[in-house]
Amino acid sequence: MPFLLAVGLALGALPAPAQQRADYPIQAVPFTKVKLTDAFWQPRLKTNTTITIPASFQRCEATNRVKNFEMAAAKSGKFATTFPFDDTDIYKTLEGASYSLSLYPDKELAAYLDVLIDKVAKAQEPDGYLYTARTIDPAHPHPWAGAQRWEKERELSHELYNAGHLYEAAVAHYQATGKKTLLNIALKNADLVCSVFGPGKRVVAPGHEIVEMALVKLYRVTGKPEYLQTAKFFLEARGQYKGYDPKSPDVWRNGQYWQDDKPVVAQKEAEGHAVRAEYLYSAMADVAALTGDRQLLAAVDTIWQNMVSKKFYVTGGTGAVPGGERFGQNYELPNATAYNETCASVAHIYWNQRMFQLHGDSKYADIMEKVLYNGLLSGVGLDGKSFFYSNAMQIKNSASFPQTEPARVGWFECSCCPTNLARLFPSLPGYVYGQNGKDIYVNLFVSGSADLAVNNKAVRLTQTNNYPWSGDLKFTVEHAATSDFNLLVRIPGWARGQAMPSDLYTFATPSAAKVTIKVNGKPVSYALQHGYAVLARKWKKNDVVEVSLPMEVRTVQAHPNVPDNVGKVALQRGPVVYCAEWTDNEGKASNIIVPVGTAFTAVEKPEVLNGITQLTASVPVVKVDPATNTISTVRQTLTAIPYYAWANRGKGEMTVWFPQQVTDVDLVTRRAVEATHAK
Repeated sequence: MPFLLAVGLALGALPAPAQQRADYPIQAVPFTKVKLTDAFWQPRLKTNTTITIPASFQRCEATNRVKNFEMAAAKSGKFATTFPFDDTDIYKTLEGASYSLSLYPDKELAAYLDVLIDKVAKAQEPDGYLYTARTIDPAHPHPWAGAQRWEKERELSHELYNAGHLYEAAVAHYQATGKKTLLNIALKNADLVCSVFGPGKRVVAPGHEIVEMALVKLYRVTGKPEYLQTAKFFLEARGQYKGYDPKSPDVWRNGQYWQDDKPVVAQKEAEGHAVRAEYLYSAMADVAALTGDRQLLAAVDTIWQNMVSKKFYVTGGTGAVPGGERFGQNYELPNATAYNETCASVAHIYWNQRMFQLHGDSKYADIMEKVLYNGLLSGVGLDGKSFFYSNAMQIKNSASFPQTEPARVGWFECSCCPTNLARLFPSLPGYVYGQNGKDIYVNLFVSGSADLAVNNKAVRLTQTNNYPWSGDLKFTVEHAATSDFNLLVRIPGWARGQAMPSDLYTFATPSAAKVTIKVNGKPVSYALQHGYAVLARKWKKNDVVEVSLPMEVRTVQAHPNVPDNVGKVALQRGPVVYCAEWTDNEGKASNIIVPVGTAFTAVEKPEVLNGITQLTASVPVVKVDPATNTISTVRQTLTAIPYYAWANRGKGEMTVWFPQQVTDVDLVTRRAVEATHAK
């Protein structure tokens, strides 16, 4: 169905949820319909359930986040945490726990959620307002909150941000359990929000976006048009505030930090606080899909292209600048000061999933895969209870940057990232497949089964693989009440010679390796449509599709406009980006050189870091004699591990980008070289 036909209904005529209405052309197959057996992701999801979520709830209790709700219910006490958005750590963990209950039913966890939801309900004011930073003591609210409701929403209060995470948790809880206890709380609050904000009422561009995409979720559940209308209203409120100084280079003064310097339909670049931005862009995609707004669609497409072409790290991280956790200028992708907030990776998954649903192009799933296996996964330790807030691109013994984290910690005063991961991981099954009528899209290669319906007839599809370590993928039609469907298997860009769907990163050398596909053991030719191999045939039970992706070690180069990476390469095998860590490389990583033509060996290491494929190569390394300030170059075995697995064995050097010759080694070594030459 053409996009505009699919989304062309007007807002004023939105039907009830049971009737057909405008929406994304491609729908995600719900997480409740996908069961994972995957050797890579299943243990991580289990760890999230047994360790991450319980630890998150325990820390919410220990840090008084739960107490804030209890005091709000009693209308007595003093707000006991640091930030007015601390309420969201409970909401996000509730969301993750709800998804988790669908994967791993747990009566004890379900009972705990019921108790916690009751505490949230009791903290809610009679008209639906829910914000403990004010309700505990309305006469002395949090300094960021303002004397009256909503008056500082544009910048500091996070009242609507809290509401958005409440709605997201409520929908997940309802979908996973069928209970409406949390959903009723969310709907009561949303009705209040819709009564306060809108045409002829209060106008604000929410300071920290998420309420927009969350209102869309409530609209999907209820069909209530006010929720979609208010989401659209919040988008259109951007660029209207007259108090900014458009001539100021300061992103707070000119409004860019909040993506509020111009109307969203006039924005061309990814800007400002990265998490806020990517939540905003997710909502823009939602509203464009549901209303057919061509300007909104054009804007979000343009912003995505800017991001993927000029503001994206090779590991999938976004938000390069520590000051404001924000996007920098085009090609501003430094290694020494890279920020890459973990929450931004979570938001990036949401955004790219929506872009795929809009356009059906594999490039969005390529980006989603890169983020999942690299920049997002690095945010949590193998123990499931230690985290990175930011995700470094290099750690050096010789120099440090105050906001660069060389080691994970269990919790943060602003602990948005651990709780965001707690909710993202168990929702992973919902990102594996998409469907548009007879077209079934395979986006992620994750072992397990999916129960789908094509023309109201059941189809069960099973994946079996050892991804991301092996490129051999197997898909079995286990059950098909109909034979009339098309299987569209994503052929990743990296398997087609494309490091990125832009020229920001390219493979240093071409490859002759090809992707092959067999059906029932026989090689088949296939058409490639928007990056998907289209397999159209009359399917029957036990039909088997085998896809072989070339798993070569590739060296990646950055665009020459990225100054930090001139003369350097990164390492990638399949979707996984690699790094060198001190513990495998004689105590250092900043002195390693990877010349053109270096040959790598990939070795399975089931005993290392919970099981990885490790890369090794003989390379030159630079040694500096501090006594004489002289250098020498010696051969050494480079051992590289997946980037996501670094910092699980203590503190030390790490690097993602490797110089290709001696003169491009790190600054300290370069100074030694220069001093030697000067003599």
